Order: sequence, then structure tokens, then C-alpha cells
Amino acid sequence: MPVRRVLTGITTTGTPHLGNYVGAIRPAIRASVQPGVESFYFLADYHALVKCQEPERVQRSTLEIAATWLALGLDPDKVWFYRQSDIPEIPELTWFLGCVAAKGLLNRAHAYKAAVDANTQAGEDPDAGINLGLFNYPVLMAADILLFNAHEVPVGRDQIQHIEMARDMGQRFNHVYGSEYFTLPEARVDESTALLPGLDGRKMSKSYDNAIPLWLPAQELRKAILGIVTNSQAPGEPKDPATSHLYTIYQAFADAAEGAAMRRAYADGIGWGDAKQALYERIERELAPARERYVELMANPARIEQVLRTGGAKARARAIPFMATLRESVGLRSLATGVAASASKRRKEAAAPRFVQYREDGKFRFKLVDAAGATQALSVPFDDPKAAGEAIRRLPAEGELVGRELQLDGRTVAVAEATVLTIITAAIRALASDE
Repeated sequence: MPVRRVLTGITTTGTPHLGNYVGAIRPAIRASVQPGVESFYFLADYHALVKCQEPERVQRSTLEIAATWLALGLDPDKVWFYRQSDIPEIPELTWFLGCVAAKGLLNRAHAYKAAVDANTQAGEDPDAGINLGLFNYPVLMAADILLFNAHEVPVGRDQIQHIEMARDMGQRFNHVYGSEYFTLPEARVDESTALLPGLDGRKMSKSYDNAIPLWLPAQELRKAILGIVTNSQAPGEPKDPATSHLYTIYQAFADAAEGAAMRRAYADGIGWGDAKQALYERIERELAPARERYVELMANPARIEQVLRTGGAKARARAIPFMATLRESVGLRSLATGVAASASKRRKEAAAPRFVQYREDGKFRFKLVDAAGATQALSVPFDDPKAAGEAIRRLPAEGELVGRELQLDGRTVAVAEATVLTIITAAIRALASDE
């Protein structure tokens, strides 16, 4: 079974809350035990520095988030669990990628554009108060992903752009240096993952000050749940679960039978106080055993530090040899090696025709280039990068040249210039012979 690498990071600037648990941590831990999956989980403390210049807060958050993952059942012996700042290869790769990333690409990053727009509306200089960390954030994120050649990155919809940018940078590096060094990652958006409402009904978020911290003691948890905003319907009045923030939270913890029973209770007119008590009891039943482990871990930070250092060493065992290959590829080499021989080797490697995949105007394309790097065929636009990749995979063995069209299953996937049909045929056959 082919192994798929899945990578997840959490920025160390806050205390985990119920929304983090339901939306990211719980599904990630369940996924970590799936067969055929290599899971990478890291504490994104470099990312934290972009907006947080409070050292104690970053340190405390790192401790709390690490303890949370471990208390909830993440097995560091079966996954890669590490602190971003323990992997010096990440900032080194950030520089490599930054040297091939177009500034125009970074100009379009949502966070940077939002900051510029806010400054412009306020009559300030467009870049007022914007640090290089914010502008360069997508490059650091790309390095996190590409260093371990992750196939999938679970993200919310607001983060899809960052994965697309990581693909762009990885593809550009591959093209510039003439080999497929990086796997191009895919964003994995799980539409079934619950987004919990907070105390006021808006999305649970620290920025809204409406979050319920994950590890509140039992009585404080109950008090917080009693504070969830509900409407004025009295006990005995039927209530609609579809419009109840309380029910949405309950459903994120309940199994199918429990959810159905609560819907019947809503139809029968359950009082809001009783509904809140039922929610408290359901959450407490799930979290109480893990809370005990969390308290024990927080009391022993040296144990967590050792887990992270061990995880960092494990991650670096993979990162170091890969970075050595990348350093060689960009020319950061020992002067004792034969320069002419290396150049000859690269010319030989570049002599084969190859497909190059890229993104343009929101669509995904590929082109077939010859030994000199000249484009010989250009694909039709694809909405999905997976579809473009599948066409590339199948074309050498299954593609047909019909006039100027490269076809799969009778459908045109690329078009060639009439003057290069002979070259195209030779290139396709050469690729097929390499399979």
C-alpha cells in the first residue's frame, strides 16, 4: 500500500478550546492510526512570532498544546511530533524557496492583502506596521510542508490559498533545478468536520472572546456551558435543533443515537437549562479522563520537553539528508567535487522531455517541454490539480496524438503546435519508454 504523508501544525499563541478539539485535534489523532499514513504534527512556534512578541505566552502555549496532544492520545512513537524551532532545516528551506518565489505571488496572500487594505482605508502607508514575517508567512508554511514532502495538509477553507502557494513554490523549484525534488501537496478540507459556535453563537474563536477552554475544571466547564446564549422559548415549547447553537455543540460530541434522542427532547420541549446540563454531562464524560492526563503532564514539563526533543531528532533524521540533496541541487557544494562532472550530470538529467505542472488564473495546467526546456504542448485548463496530475501520469502510456491534440479516453487534454508534431510524438514515446 502506498504511504501517504499528512502534516498538521498548530500555532503556539493560545490555549486550546473546544472548537480546536472538535475541528482539528480529535480528527487528526483519529487519522494518525490509519494504515498506510505517516502523520506529522508540529508546534508552529516560528509562526507564532509573526504576531506575538510575548515570550512567556509563546512558551506557555507551546507547553499547553503539546500536553493537549499527548493527553488526548497522540502516540509520539507512531507519528512525527516535533517543535518547529527544533528543525533548523525549516528556515534554511524557507530561504531556498524564497529565492524562487515570485513577489507577486506573495503580494496576493490573503493576510498580507487584508493588512494592506486596512492601512489604505485608514489613510496610512500601505505597508505600515507590516513585518517581513507576515509577508513571508506563506514561504515558511511552504517549507513546513515541502521539507517532509507531505501529500495532504488538513486545513480550513481560509488556508487553501497557502497550500496552493506551497504547490507553486515547490513546482517552481523543481522546474528551476531540473528534478522532481518536492511532492506537490494537496489541501484536505473535511466538510463534515464540525465548526463549533461559541458562547454568543458566532464561530468559537479566541479573537471573539467567546471560546470555551478545553481543559476547564468540571465545575468551571459547567458554568461556561450555562452561559451559552439561547432564545427565550420556555420549557414545554418545541424547539428547532437546526437553529440551536446548543444542539450544534451537543451533536459534535454525541453519537448518532444520542443525537437522535436529543432531537426528540427538543421536539418535546426540553428546557434550556436541562439541555445545557445534558451538554455538560456529555462533554465531561468525553474529556474527564484526558483532563487527568493533561494535569499530570502540565505538572511535568521536563517530560514534555524530552518528548519534543526526541521527536525533533526523529524529524531531523529525515530532514537532514533531504536538505543535503537540496543544497547540492542549488550549488551549495563542496569545492572538492568535480564541478565539470556535476554540470555534465545535470545536462544529462535535463535532456529528457518532461511534463511541468503549474497554476495560472485559478486553473491548473501542465506543459510538455523538450530537452532544451521549450514548450511543445500545452494542456487545457483543469479545475482540480489531481485531474491534471492524473493526465500527466496516464499520457505516456495511454495518450493518443490525434492531429494536434493529445487525447485520453477520447477527450483532448493538451494541444501542440503543428510544427512540433514530430517532436511531440518522439517526446511521448521517450516518456513511455522511461515508465
